[in-house]
Amino acid sequence: MVLLVGSSWANFNASEDHSKAGILQAAKDSTNETTAHSDAGSELEETEVKGKRKRGRPGRPPSAAKKPRKSPGDKGRLEAGARGASRGRANGHPQQNGEGDPVTLFEVVKLGKSAMQSVVDDWIESYKQDRDIALLDLINFFIQCSGCRGTVRIEMFRNMQNAEIIRKMTEEFDEDSGDYPLTMPGPQWKKFRSNFCEFIGVLIRQCQYSIIYDEYMMDTVISLLTGLSDSQVRAFRHTSTLAAMKLMTALVNVALNLSIHQDNTQRQYEAERNKMIGKRANERLELLLQKRKELQENQDEIENMMNSIFKGIFVHRYRDAIAEIRAVCIEEIGVWMKMYSDAFLNDSYLKYVGWTLHDRQGEVRLKCLKALQSLYTNRELFPKLELFTNRFKDRIVSMTLDKEYDVAVEAIRLVTLILHGSEEALSNEDCENVYHLVYSAHRPVAVAAGEFLHKKLFSRHDPQAEEALAKRRGRNSPNGNLIRMLVLFFLESELHEHAAYLVDSLWESSQELLKDWECMTELLLEEPVQGEEAMSDRQESALIELMVCTIRQAAEAHPPVGRGTGKRVLTAKERKTQIDDRNKLTEHFIIALPMLLSKYSADAEKVANLLQIPQYFDLEIYSTGRMEKHLDALLKQIKFVVEKHVESDVLEACSKTYSILCSEEYTIQNRVDIAHSQLIDEFVDRFNHSVEDLLQEGEEADDDDIYNVLSTLKRLTSFHNAHDLTKWDLFSNCYRLLRTGIEHGAMPEQIVVQALQCSHYSILWQLVKITEGSPSKYYNDYGDIIKETLSKTRQIDKIQCAKTLILSLQQLFNELVQEQGPNLDRTSAHVSGIKELARRFALTFGLDQIKTREAVATLHKDGIEFAFKYQNQKGQDYPPPNLAFLEVLSEFSSKLLRQDKKTVHSYLEKFLTEQMMERREDVWLPLISYRNSLVTGGEDDRMSVNSGSSSSKASSVRNKKGRPPLHKKRVEDESLEGSWLNRNENIHTPGTLQAPQLTSTVLRENTRQMGEQIQEHESEQGSEQDFLHNPQMQISWLGQQKLEDLNRKDRTGMNYMKGRTGVRHAVRGLMEDDAEPIFEDVMMSSRGQLEDMNEEFEDTMVIDLPPSRNRRERAELRPDFFDSAAIIEDDSGFGMPMF
Repeated sequence: MVLLVGSSWANFNASEDHSKAGILQAAKDSTNETTAHSDAGSELEETEVKGKRKRGRPGRPPSAAKKPRKSPGDKGRLEAGARGASRGRANGHPQQNGEGDPVTLFEVVKLGKSAMQSVVDDWIESYKQDRDIALLDLINFFIQCSGCRGTVRIEMFRNMQNAEIIRKMTEEFDEDSGDYPLTMPGPQWKKFRSNFCEFIGVLIRQCQYSIIYDEYMMDTVISLLTGLSDSQVRAFRHTSTLAAMKLMTALVNVALNLSIHQDNTQRQYEAERNKMIGKRANERLELLLQKRKELQENQDEIENMMNSIFKGIFVHRYRDAIAEIRAVCIEEIGVWMKMYSDAFLNDSYLKYVGWTLHDRQGEVRLKCLKALQSLYTNRELFPKLELFTNRFKDRIVSMTLDKEYDVAVEAIRLVTLILHGSEEALSNEDCENVYHLVYSAHRPVAVAAGEFLHKKLFSRHDPQAEEALAKRRGRNSPNGNLIRMLVLFFLESELHEHAAYLVDSLWESSQELLKDWECMTELLLEEPVQGEEAMSDRQESALIELMVCTIRQAAEAHPPVGRGTGKRVLTAKERKTQIDDRNKLTEHFIIALPMLLSKYSADAEKVANLLQIPQYFDLEIYSTGRMEKHLDALLKQIKFVVEKHVESDVLEACSKTYSILCSEEYTIQNRVDIAHSQLIDEFVDRFNHSVEDLLQEGEEADDDDIYNVLSTLKRLTSFHNAHDLTKWDLFSNCYRLLRTGIEHGAMPEQIVVQALQCSHYSILWQLVKITEGSPSKYYNDYGDIIKETLSKTRQIDKIQCAKTLILSLQQLFNELVQEQGPNLDRTSAHVSGIKELARRFALTFGLDQIKTREAVATLHKDGIEFAFKYQNQKGQDYPPPNLAFLEVLSEFSSKLLRQDKKTVHSYLEKFLTEQMMERREDVWLPLISYRNSLVTGGEDDRMSVNSGSSSSKASSVRNKKGRPPLHKKRVEDESLEGSWLNRNENIHTPGTLQAPQLTSTVLRENTRQMGEQIQEHESEQGSEQDFLHNPQMQISWLGQQKLEDLNRKDRTGMNYMKGRTGVRHAVRGLMEDDAEPIFEDVMMSSRGQLEDMNEEFEDTMVIDLPPSRNRRERAELRPDFFDSAAIIEDDSGFGMPMF
């Protein structure tokens, strides 16, 4: 059967009136507005058809079993809509029964609680009773599945065309949200998609014998879906396209079944007709002929339906602007080609998949590759794919380097299938493009490339040769040549340091080859037979390296470092395989390893690799298998290797092997320890004698004396790294060598380096013994080291030190969240431990808040940003995941200055919504607690600093002559984000954080005390440094804060109106000069800015007062209680004593 691809959409709408056909054609013309690519060049463009014909054969009378098809114009004349109330609808509105159970198709499919076949059967029964009402249900099902809130009523269904209905439904869409059922998150909506697709498939399957041929139901559904697929609304377009593609898939299945029945009927007819006339049953022939005719008519109907969907929907939507829609089309056309290859697997359909291989979205390219994989898996389809392969092979090979790893993996698998079907299809260059991907750091890509490499190089294709070789073992086994080929591939790849990656890439596809350790050892140990080419030294080194990598992979059962995200938990089957492999390799290499070491003992590179093998042994087998003699042979070979080599790699490998074999958990420990001690005894004796000879010779020592000391010391140093050799007292002779070098300066540099290293190991081993004996002393010493480290870092950079402290707390908090989840138990020991650590960190800032002002503020800033870094996925009504961190941050609130608390609180409020501020539930307690810690003590925001001598009873006032120019009185307001808030520029806050207006003013100076004050300032400038390092000044400042706290309530009504005349003049001068603030004390100003201010006002006393808004408010400014020239009286006349 060949589909009538070229037929027009209008061909199957034979009974549609001309107006509706015109609207449908206009809808298709508007498709260009929603497609991403041009229609030009398509081989499937519609052809103009002058006349219209009914689907099926011309002149075919309607079947007696079928209802005559009604045109949409006839729908208005149907009166059956009044009977729809029994289906749970009144005037087209969805209704529910008294119990609230879902009655609409959309609700039933969304919940997915009913079997889909029973849902479809109920709809079919409804259709048989009143097909208009049933179709109305089906239409509303598609509308509601698109996320539209509107409902098509029976009047609309009768009197309006599809285009008008769609336009009406578009107006009732919810514009506030772009989500619709197919894109909504959550498990319910993910299941909805599968239920939606299942419903369409079951619907066609249950209707395939009668209803789909009534020329009414399918015409209505296809017409609706075609109109919806041309909509500008994405939800309509996506949902209808998915429905149409699933509808097409179901129809393809029906067409396939019809084709099979046709073939069977034709064979039965031919068999009956070929019988002799006497035995031929004419009635049976007539029945078979009639059945064949009906099947052909049904096939024609299905063909027209499929052509309508393909032409009206697929050819427009496969290039839609939305990637999800394009992916749906490509996925389904792959299903059609696989399901019904006789009709769809040809170039007319394959070209759409080929063109889409160049799609800009990885999701669509991935669907293309998977669709093609399902085709290339069947080797019988290769002849039909030959032209496509030649045309698009280069593109597929290039996609193995796709930027999307998932796409690259599937491209490699597709290339492997092409190779499996026809080796001639790929050139050597094509294969080489895939070969190098076995070294990719992305494991899925590398494994896929390993499968390709296995198919190309290691698969055997000659069954007879394979059977002959299967009886051989070792180097003559089937794997012998394959291992040689693997070595050659590894050497030619010129990426020798990545042998572990190559082995890991091939592990899943070539385990039998890679675990053939018997063949590998025979290739290394046995001499080549006559006519066989011997392996070169380079090939032997490569084979040993690959062999060690296969041993590691089998013993550890996880990818090498750099491949994968870490060790995963093995399944029971994988764990059993790992144990079996480890036993197998142990039993083999216990015997083979001493022989390999003996043969290659002179080659440092080979020996260093071979000595890695014992760490993967199951050492119990030495005892349980009674293989102690092989252990002795191994120890003997290791001793020979140590005596022959001084290379650090070899010596460290020997030392590590002794350390592994000396494990106390194994019974072989004593035997190994004796051999190890004997070896050390020999080398220590040599070292002692050679040192004596070298020191006696002095400057006359020759090269042999130096070499003896150096070679022996290298061996001992390598062993001292992993073994405690303190009982041999190597430190003494090393010290003698170093002292001689210092005193005489004639000691060779290499000996000095080795002696220092050996001495270093000796000291470390001694420390281990000490700490094991007195752990508390070690803990105290370690604590002192940490304290000193914190002190030094704080001296270097206070801000970075504070950032480090808060970062460490954040890391602990993150670890706790990963272990316990976001809902932390605030009373647990773990949370209390983090809070206790924060409290101790806070103590490190000391009592001097001026010095640590900027550092503490920065710490709070980082902590606030961390607490609100992520939003709760449930919505803004739920607390951020890190909100509990604010409770930890509260431990540092006491280290903030009062005015800084206000600023930090303002910064905190930028992250809060009105709902957050009003919440009082337990989960919001950290926020409440932190806000309270900032508000407490932050309302009275004044700070007075007395810069004069504490012994002077006179007030510190400014000389008029020392007054700065007017233009210097005004300093621009600095945004706090210009200093500490902008240290992290990547944090964007809602607005600018305003600094508290801490206005600094000055009092006029008494002339009587002017001379004394000037002399005083010449000796003491009153700078920030003086304030920070003068205990008296700090005490006076702290005393003032305490006094202000105690008398805050009493000072509310105090003013300067009843002071002495001199004081009144001074206050008047203050009010006059304070018309413009001299400068704003901007929080977190740099030290340089403060020094500039002090240089400008070095003869003033800085007083931080609330901002003055007008002269009346300034007349009520609170006095400085440390101004001894002022007599303060309250309104009641109570006089304060003069200081």
